[in-house]
Amino acid sequence: MVQIGIRKAIVLAGGRGERLQSVVPDLPKPMAPVGGRPFLEYILDKIVDAGVTDVIISVGYKAEVIQEHFGRAYRSLQIRYSRESYPLGTGGAMALALKGEDSSPALVFNGDTLVDIDYSALMVWYEQTIAQVAIVLRQVPDVSRFGSVILLGERVVEFQEKGQQGPGLVNAGVYVVRPEIFSQYEFGSGEHFSFETDILQAYCRELQPRAFLTKGYFIDIGTPGDYERAQKEAVFSRFN
Repeated sequence: MVQIGIRKAIVLAGGRGERLQSVVPDLPKPMAPVGGRPFLEYILDKIVDAGVTDVIISVGYKAEVIQEHFGRAYRSLQIRYSRESYPLGTGGAMALALKGEDSSPALVFNGDTLVDIDYSALMVWYEQTIAQVAIVLRQVPDVSRFGSVILLGERVVEFQEKGQQGPGLVNAGVYVVRPEIFSQYEFGSGEHFSFETDILQAYCRELQPRAFLTKGYFIDIGTPGDYERAQKEAVFSRFN
């Protein structure tokens, strides 16, 4: 296993997942069963494989389901929880989870997406990259559901809105983030805001985020159609 400097991860698992509630009505979205296991377990397995030792799970909707299932440890991971008393958005959840943490960068995952890459390689690459934030991007045949990301070399120069059709690069829901980014742009813990819209898009030119491209397997289970597709994907039996 590659020895890396990044030892902390955050998983954003607090959303209601309203689009998915028609098929998984009684669970928070990251706990939706896929291949007989909660989807969140697959994410935590990838975090373990990366050599990360400490994970903060940001919880909100039906937080007790996640906390009772995982407790304080999963495999070699030590688990802590950051609990939203009301929805904070992706940015607010990240800022709250990082409150009181040291200045070291954190690996951040969305709790409803999985991308099968070598996370140790991602973090080694990041340590050689001078950037406050890096984003994992994936080429897809149709960007209409996600919006697309435009690059100049490894640098992100534009985020295009959802709705445009055709192939392109999309945000795969994985970041490496330095905590000071939130105080730099005067966003505090307890404040509702979107990391994607209010920081990445609003300050793209100033931040110059770096992109890590992957061709690895990628799925977002946020809609009933994609959740059904996940149930049929043989890749999940490989993760077991």
